[in-house]
Amino acid sequence: MTTTPVPVDLPDDAPTTGMVRTVATIIGMILATALLLYVILQTLQVLTWMVIAAFFAVALYSTVNRFQERLLGGRRRVLATLVVFLVLVLALLGLLTAFAVPLAREGSRFAGQLPDLIEQARTGRGPVGALLERTNALNYVQENQDRIKAIATGLTSPAAGVLKGVATGFAALASIFVLAFLMVLEGPKIVDGFVGLFHSATGKRMLAVGADCARSVTGYLSGNLLISVICGVLTYIVLKIAGVPFAGLISLFVAIADLVPLVGATLGAVVATIVAVVHAVPAGIAVLVFFLLYQQLENHLLQPLILSRTVSLNPLTVIVSILLAVELAGILGALLAIPAAGMIQVIARDVWDHRLGRPKATPTVGEERTPADAG
Repeated sequence: MTTTPVPVDLPDDAPTTGMVRTVATIIGMILATALLLYVILQTLQVLTWMVIAAFFAVALYSTVNRFQERLLGGRRRVLATLVVFLVLVLALLGLLTAFAVPLAREGSRFAGQLPDLIEQARTGRGPVGALLERTNALNYVQENQDRIKAIATGLTSPAAGVLKGVATGFAALASIFVLAFLMVLEGPKIVDGFVGLFHSATGKRMLAVGADCARSVTGYLSGNLLISVICGVLTYIVLKIAGVPFAGLISLFVAIADLVPLVGATLGAVVATIVAVVHAVPAGIAVLVFFLLYQQLENHLLQPLILSRTVSLNPLTVIVSILLAVELAGILGALLAIPAAGMIQVIARDVWDHRLGRPKATPTVGEERTPADAG
């Protein structure tokens, strides 16, 4: 006996209902994306602080772990984190004090010499006055006194903006410090909770990749800081030998500028050379020769020696990553471009090793992935 299938009558509005749901889903996704972008734009400053704090937390995470395991027996995470951050703060304060003492001395000396320098500049005497005389700057100042006064009067608003920027900077430093401290303190709980969501083998692999990323970030930050200190110390020695005034202030600026990859060392060299030329032409030539030699030393010896063991990036990758990061995030992007590129390289290498770089345990053929032996 043959059974004839009975046709099922679908509602006439079924296609319309499915289309409405699809359109509603697309509209909802667009609105959610727009809302997410709006929230990101409104909280961009806080998100920037969180990114900076995360990099410092990653750099200090392994140090806190070693201190906790070796000296505290794996207990008292709060004490270990507090001690490491306290040592970091004391080191930074010691570094600032080492620069602040000569900086205050030279600042007071500059304040005492300022009236004489202004008088020499007005009469065309001294190094500044001679430079102004050769460039006809004095004539320009005398002919445009009213315009210069108007510009000086208009600088009051920018000055208020500078004060606001300084206050924001202190707030940013405090926020970054607190965020980094809490990230390091709660790091084990966050890591264990996240890794626990995956299979044990996958979790171990993620922990290994995370450790490699942490070593890359720590190596870059510590290595870049060491290179900047070397640059500042050598600059101070050369400026003192050449007799350039305010050597401590200039060398501090050069050391800070050297933290910025690609352009920082050149910027510091230009400023130091200009100041040395104003002081004396032979001193300017000597400083220029020093920076030309030092940049070759830094590019071909210091950076490969210090950074190659932790952040193994070829020069093309470094330049491309810095240019892209500067376009996206400005100076902050330039500072974080190389460690971010190092982390991406670690993750990409791990993905290649586990997905493409290694042969399968059992080779397969065809879309059905039939074992090759059976095929």
